[in-house]
Amino acid sequence: MKGLIIAVIVVALLAVISLFIGVSDVSIAALFGANQTDRAVQVMLISRIPRTLAIVLSGMAMAVAGMIMQMLARNRFVEPSTAGTVESASLGILAVTLLAPETPVFGKMLVASVFALLGTALFLRILRSIPLRSVLVVPLVGIMLGGIISAVTTFIAYRFDLLQSLASWTTGDFSGVLRGRYELLWLSFGLTVVAYIAADRFTVAGLGESFTTNLGMNYRRVVTLGLVIVSMVTAVVVVTVGMIPFLGLIVPNIVSMRMGDNMRRSVPWVAILGAGLVLLCDIIGRLIRFPYEIPIGTMMGVVGSAVFLYLLLKRGSRLA
Repeated sequence: MKGLIIAVIVVALLAVISLFIGVSDVSIAALFGANQTDRAVQVMLISRIPRTLAIVLSGMAMAVAGMIMQMLARNRFVEPSTAGTVESASLGILAVTLLAPETPVFGKMLVASVFALLGTALFLRILRSIPLRSVLVVPLVGIMLGGIISAVTTFIAYRFDLLQSLASWTTGDFSGVLRGRYELLWLSFGLTVVAYIAADRFTVAGLGESFTTNLGMNYRRVVTLGLVIVSMVTAVVVVTVGMIPFLGLIVPNIVSMRMGDNMRRSVPWVAILGAGLVLLCDIIGRLIRFPYEIPIGTMMGVVGSAVFLYLLLKRGSRLA
C-alpha cells in the first residue's frame, strides 16, 4: 500500500510538471502572482488541464485494457495494438466517416467499438483454431491480422482521399486536446472501474474455460464483458487522441513480474503506472524539440517496440 501511495504521488508530480510545459507563458507568477494575466488562466483551463487529464485517463484505460486482453488470450504479448483491435476501431471510424460524416463523436465511438469488438473476437477465434499455440506465435498472429485490417483501411482511405484523416486517427497526439474535446475519455475511466470490480472474474478466466466452468462461472459471459471493455476503451482513445501503441503490453508485464497474475492486486498498479508512463513520454516528447513536440504515438512506438522485442527475446531464450 505504501508503494502504491508513492507511485500516486510521483504521477501527481508528473501531472503538475505537465501543466507548466508549453510555448505559452503559464507559470505560478502568471497565474497567481502580481503579474497575473487572463491569457495564462485561459490557457491553463482550456488547454493544459484538459490535456493532462486526457493523458492520465488514456494511460490508465489502455494499460488496464491490455491486461484484460492478456488474461483472455492467456498470453503476455497481447494488447490492443498487437491483436488487431486498434486497426479494427480505425476501420470503424473510416466507415462511419464515409457513410455518415455528420455523425457526432459519441456515435463514431459506438461504431468504432462495434468494429473493435468484432476484430478482437476474430483474433480470439483464430487463436482457438491454432493447435499447440506458442507463446511467440500468438502476438505474431495478432500483428498479421492487424496488418491485413490496416491494409484494407488504407486502401479504402486512399480511394476516397482520406489518407490524412486516417493518419490523424492512427497517430496518438495530445496537442489537439482542448476543453470540450476530451470529456469522452471519462467513459474509459468508468470502464476501468468496471474492470477492477470484475478483476477476480478475469483472473479466473485467465486459467482457462474448463477451470472457470468448474468454479461455477459462465466463461463466455466473462469473455464478452472483457471484450466489451477492451473494445470501448480502444474506441474512445482512438476517437479522442489516436493510437497509443504498446502501452497495454509494457505496463502489465512490468507489474506481473513483481505481483503475479492476480488482477485484483495488479489493476491499481497497472492504472497508475500506465498514466505515469504516458505522462513521462509526453513530457519528454514536448521537451526534446521545444517549442515543437513529438507525438505520443511516436514516443510510445519507440519505447514500446524496444521493450516488446526485449520481452520476446527474453521469453524466447527461456523456451529454447
